[in-house]
Amino acid sequence: MTKTTHAAAALSPPRFGWRAQRLPIVELVVLAIGVLLPLVLQDYLTVYATRVLILCLFALSFDLVWGYAGIMSFGQALFFGSAGYSVALLARDLGITSMALVLPAGLLIGLTFALLLGGFLLLGRHPSSVIFVALGTLTGSYAADRLARGWYYLGGQNGIPSIPPMTLGSYEFTEGPAFYYLALGILLAVYLGCRFLVRSQFGLALAGLRENEQRIAFFGYKVQHLKAIIFSFSGAVAGLAGSLYAFHEGFVWPNMLGVVMSTQVVLYVLFGGAGTLIGAVIGTVVIEAVSFWLSNSYQDIWPIILGTLLLLVILFRPAGLVSLIFSERERVGNFGRASKRGHHGPS
Repeated sequence: MTKTTHAAAALSPPRFGWRAQRLPIVELVVLAIGVLLPLVLQDYLTVYATRVLILCLFALSFDLVWGYAGIMSFGQALFFGSAGYSVALLARDLGITSMALVLPAGLLIGLTFALLLGGFLLLGRHPSSVIFVALGTLTGSYAADRLARGWYYLGGQNGIPSIPPMTLGSYEFTEGPAFYYLALGILLAVYLGCRFLVRSQFGLALAGLRENEQRIAFFGYKVQHLKAIIFSFSGAVAGLAGSLYAFHEGFVWPNMLGVVMSTQVVLYVLFGGAGTLIGAVIGTVVIEAVSFWLSNSYQDIWPIILGTLLLLVILFRPAGLVSLIFSERERVGNFGRASKRGHHGPS
């Protein structure tokens, strides 16, 4: 190969094969399906699909902390459920149901709880281990669950039923296509915001944190501050999802805060593919759709079938379902502009 050929190769853009262009296509296909779905589904399935969209939002919050920053938040339901309970109390006790108030309130509640818990777990004098954070968040979630079950003001075991509908002016958002498109619009906005965040220089620092925390610290980054920021942001997203979920379901109950929901969101992300965003969405949709079908077709043994399926996927495709579609390069992401010298790694 001549010197000219070498120079041209160095200046040319990277070639990752045709598989590297699949991410935007898959995102657009998923969006198109999401937009058209209520037109072909029966009403009760539209209600179920709305619930799945809200759970996708919740899964995004976990993917941010685990998939990108390597923080095992095993109590993510704490932020989801605390926001749900808070907006339910606002609606029940104060009659506040305006969307312009309850959704920001849910977001702020999730952010506040994540700030408090993250400050305790992540901002100590010494760097916290993955196990410490996982057990700390799990304990917080479990404690909140027990508190809700034992506090009469929060409804105890029965939770808070009959939450009034969320309103926009005089319009009431009840179950159906209107609530579906509201949830889809919020999910799309949050997804785009997260995508921008993880593809920015801040996202690059998070990826470095996940891969080698000591090296990132050596470069001068305050790794504990980075962890606390993304942890709080994910808590805000989970809080937004929890407030939507409360108004869609019309009631809140202790399971929203506890271990069951916290484990569920981990499975969503592991099944779809951690650190991809779209994997969290796909994982949630596939698990919920398969659960719905199995529970109707095999009522006695459907949890066993679902558990076996999840186990097989995690064993044989540890990178999740999206690893069947996307190249490793595209899943990791392309940060910044390509260097004129031809160094095209994450920058």
